Amino acid sequence: MTRERTYVDEGAGRRWRSTIAAAQAGDRQALDELVEGWLPLVYNVVGRALNGHADVDDVVQETMLRAVDNLGSLRDPDSFRSWLVAIAMRQIRDRARRRQSAPLEESAAREAADFAELTVLRLQLEGQRREVAEAVRWLDAEDRQLLSLWWLEVAGELTRRELAAAAGISRQHAAVRVQRVKERLETARGIVRALDGACPDLCELTARWNGRPDSVWRKRLARHIRGCGYCGDTREAVVPAERLLVGIALVPIPVGLTLSLALGGKTAVAATATATGTATSVGWSAKVMAAITQPAVAVTAGATLVAGGAYVVTQTPDAPPRAAAPTAASTARPPATAPTVSPTATLSPSPSPSPSPSRKAELYGTVVDAVDRAPDPNARPAALPHRPESGITSTWGAKAVMQHRGEKVTLSGQGYILVRWQISPQSRSGALVMPTWTGLKGRLFHVASGGGRRMDDTTGPDTTGMGGPATGYTVLPDGTQQMWQNEYFYVDGSVTLNQNERGADYGVIVFPSTWDAAEKDVRTGPDQGAIRYGQVRDDGKDTAPVPQYVTRGTPADPATVPQRSRV
Repeated sequence: MTRERTYVDEGAGRRWRSTIAAAQAGDRQALDELVEGWLPLVYNVVGRALNGHADVDDVVQETMLRAVDNLGSLRDPDSFRSWLVAIAMRQIRDRARRRQSAPLEESAAREAADFAELTVLRLQLEGQRREVAEAVRWLDAEDRQLLSLWWLEVAGELTRRELAAAAGISRQHAAVRVQRVKERLETARGIVRALDGACPDLCELTARWNGRPDSVWRKRLARHIRGCGYCGDTREAVVPAERLLVGIALVPIPVGLTLSLALGGKTAVAATATATGTATSVGWSAKVMAAITQPAVAVTAGATLVAGGAYVVTQTPDAPPRAAAPTAASTARPPATAPTVSPTATLSPSPSPSPSPSRKAELYGTVVDAVDRAPDPNARPAALPHRPESGITSTWGAKAVMQHRGEKVTLSGQGYILVRWQISPQSRSGALVMPTWTGLKGRLFHVASGGGRRMDDTTGPDTTGMGGPATGYTVLPDGTQQMWQNEYFYVDGSVTLNQNERGADYGVIVFPSTWDAAEKDVRTGPDQGAIRYGQVRDDGKDTAPVPQYVTRGTPADPATVPQRSRV
């Protein structure tokens, strides 16, 4: 069992005791300090327990509102922390009960920011620490609730006594439950590790997986790992989770995450007025009220957190507004000629005219940002030119599984790359922000499309690979060429592919590939069980298409790369 630790030294303890006592006596400055000082702890407890669900904001706000309203009833200032965390846990459990009887609206759920992702990005976790944070996604809701407390215990933010009190169980029972959660967390770490590997049997097993962790797939993958020599063979010593978590800081509160009195059923005037009268009703100070009412906005992990607790999907200036749901018929678009770009072209919101023949020698590829019509399903593709192959190295190894915004893979060498798409409208539909290729050194071409189908091909009476009426549709930016299940690229140099998920849920799996594999894929057609043959885009020259959204620069936020290629 983790040794009991003290969160604050005696001097800090005295300061908080005096601050709490002053706030109870009506000192508004003390209340400011109390709210500001303890909000990060509540945010981390709730965020981890709900894994960043859209309800996090509401639960955090309700917790702080209840704490402030009932501060006068707290008799022992030394128990403030355990009292506050217990309130948070009650709000989490109340929220779970409410959802059973009245499920959260899907539109709200789709806007949630993954807390595991926030942990990785904001604390810049790498290696096995990153693995632990990502494994949390595979735990059930009840386990995540206890993990949210144990994580903070190990990090020195809570004691075991406070953990047990917040969970509403004895310390002995807490020890048993924590041990079980640790065992499930280790199983989940094995799943994360295996999915990052290159086991061919696992690739086959997950071919129909939508990329979203759930209990069914957790059991399937755990069963595979137990019986697989490749996935079960850990190539580095696995450090226990508690050793990895020691000293990890709290995830910072997103700028703009403030308390909204509207959700607490109060107005600013009414809340301030509660300062008068009883000792059990503490009013909000002017400083807190100013923070509450400011229209602060901050972008974090693809969502905008606005004062008042609303989540709003953000888009880059070039991204289109949400489009109406497409139909299978509407995806059969007329052909369009892809515009060409010179090496010195400047970015423009509208397509540049094709250069004159006298400048053709300056061309480097063509831009794929043009809507095209799907070829006839039975039309065999042209021959795929065979470019030189000396091999591709990847910073993710044999397979990069990128499911969350901020993930990226750098590919170097000379050869072919496969990018496989996973669209998940059932998890979160809407406008999609495309991946971007950045930091290009050398050449990059889009050479072929395969996988046996375009993602807008019909998969049912009224559904396509981009969604349907029941789930909603994933909508591409205006003018974007429809992706296929598999897209093949050729690299001669180095480039980084960035996952920019924001809005619609999607994933991309990136493999170093070969000309032989691409040629075989595009020639698999309807007579072999596919919806259609693939399409060859490479003309063997430097006028072959370049990918969408590519730049030789390295922007701070790859999602802001304009909706045009720049090469």
